[in-house]
Amino acid sequence: MPQTGGVSEWLAVARSAEVTARPTAITVDDLPFVLVRVAPGGAVTAFADRCPHRLVPLSAATVTGTGLRCAYHGWEFDAAGACTTIPSNPVGAAPPRADLTRGPAVRERDGHVWLDRAELSPGVPAEPPFTNLDPSLRRAWHPVGLRAELPFTAELLGEAWTVSADLAADPVPYGVVERWGLVWLAPDEPLVELFDDPDVEDAGYVGAWLPPARTNVSAGIVADNFLDVAHFPFVHAGTFGAGEEKVVPAYETTSEPHGCRSVQEQWFDNPEDPGVAAGVRDVRQRRRATYVYRAPFQLLLRLEELDAGAVKTILFFSQPESLTSTRIYTKMLLHGIDGVPRPPADVVAREVAFEEAVLAEDLALQRTMTMPGLALRLRDELHVRADRLGVALRRELRTFKEQVAAR
Repeated sequence: MPQTGGVSEWLAVARSAEVTARPTAITVDDLPFVLVRVAPGGAVTAFADRCPHRLVPLSAATVTGTGLRCAYHGWEFDAAGACTTIPSNPVGAAPPRADLTRGPAVRERDGHVWLDRAELSPGVPAEPPFTNLDPSLRRAWHPVGLRAELPFTAELLGEAWTVSADLAADPVPYGVVERWGLVWLAPDEPLVELFDDPDVEDAGYVGAWLPPARTNVSAGIVADNFLDVAHFPFVHAGTFGAGEEKVVPAYETTSEPHGCRSVQEQWFDNPEDPGVAAGVRDVRQRRRATYVYRAPFQLLLRLEELDAGAVKTILFFSQPESLTSTRIYTKMLLHGIDGVPRPPADVVAREVAFEEAVLAEDLALQRTMTMPGLALRLRDELHVRADRLGVALRRELRTFKEQVAAR
């Protein structure tokens, strides 16, 4: 196709028949774009292949008939790229930065989709993200395997570590310890110790580990996902999210040494509660969710069912193996499930299987992500009210990096 007006440089990037209402990812001059027909049979539009909220590829989005819906938090954008809906927010106008970044001009001719290469722009450069190979992570405790897996060789921060049954490691690190049935290794003297919340409050609970899982995203992104409450109705619709409120009530975070805590009261559907079947309680019930975070990747979620009385604590830890691999460890501590203080083995197995299904939904979304790490500079993403915990995480990780660098 010839240049137009002596300035455009048209480049064929796809066959017209290949671009439908299902977003198509393309790369031009190392820049990622998404092509889509927002209306069936309509014109092709090009956008930068990222949602401005958490930079998740728009190529994982769905077309609603009037626009695009991001797969992570359900943000919606019209055919021009203007943000029309932020589900976690109360009714109100979206902030200007919520709009999509338009790609170069698009034309269709001779059965192909053409982009004007002369309009390509890398945009505003972002700060390098916090990756699994950040040097500051040497000054932290990291999980490297379950006690039951010993002896083993584990990958951590791009290096192989062999750990024997008596917790001796090669190469020799600062230290190796066991906690909660998990083996922890610190390459250099850790800046932050392991937290004690589960030791103090859950000593009498029934515990069970999920099988370790792996993801392609960084441990920072895994932590951000765990702390995020706005993605439930969209990512977890197949497990528990269908009954979750889309609007996230205002909540607070409390700073603690090297971390934070947030206590939130939520409404949820609890069909497994025996009191529902007995007609004693409604299926819609109250829940207190307490999130605890310690830098860099120690996480805990305590779910207290205020009506039924059950308590579930989820310990969640990430092992930054390499730039593109993170191993995830999840332990459940259970009390009062089905009205039984110490739930039996079949109930524990049911709860573990359910949590595995929840984690699988997160991993499926993460497989679409291409970010090498977590953006710590706040202006590189767009944060809204529901993201208070994510903002706190980013600030704590930045502080962690700065404190390590200062020593």
